[in-house]
Formats: sequence, C-alpha cells, structure tokens
Amino acid sequence: MKKKILVVDDEKDYVELIKNILTAHGYEVNIAYNGEEAMDAVNKEKPDLIILDIKMPKMNGYQVCELLGKDLRYRDIPFLMLTACGDAEEIKAGMKLGAVSYLVKPFKQTILLGLVQGLVDQALLP
Repeated sequence: MKKKILVVDDEKDYVELIKNILTAHGYEVNIAYNGEEAMDAVNKEKPDLIILDIKMPKMNGYQVCELLGKDLRYRDIPFLMLTACGDAEEIKAGMKLGAVSYLVKPFKQTILLGLVQGLVDQALLP
C-alpha cells in the first residue's frame, strides 16, 4: 500500500516539483495550496505525512499545525516544515507546534527523500 503524503504550499512550482519527486519514488501525493485547503484535504483523507510551507495565504503553516495538533484524530500525523526562511526563531516555533523536521528551500532531492522516508517509517512504529 502506497504511503499518502499531503504537500501544502502556495508556490505551485514547488508543489509540482515535490509531487513529481515523491510519486517517482512510490508515494501517493495529494496537494493543497493554502492552509484551508490542507484542512479540507486532511478531513477527506488522513495522510501519513504532511509537508507544509509556513507562509501561505488564508491560513499559515503554524495555524495548520496547531489545529491538527489539537485534534485527537490527527495529532499523530508527522509534519515536515518546508519554507524559504531558515531563521532559528521560525524553526523553534514550528517545532514547538509539532513539526518533527524542517527543510529550507531550495532543497536537495536526496535530503527531501531521506527525511520523508524516515518520517513515514517513524510514523509506523507503535
């Protein structure tokens, strides 16, 4: 069974790039372009991992993390924060809200794939 990953970013080029990388490596990828679409997508089908941008319109990545972290149905979903800002305060804020890893744009494909595989495997542990 393919692992489901939700990619949330308002930059369509990054969404397509990540989707192409992940689908080529056997993952099922759903996409959302803002936090509201992400919440709708999670409610329709629970992903095994969420790759989430921070700065987006309508609802930012921090707000998505906070809402899903408060919901018992979804608090076990790991988050990989993906953003253009590698500021230490932003990383700290994301981790405090439940992100388990952080990747700064632009990223290397091998690093993205390594993080994704590790997080999906970790999510499978009891």
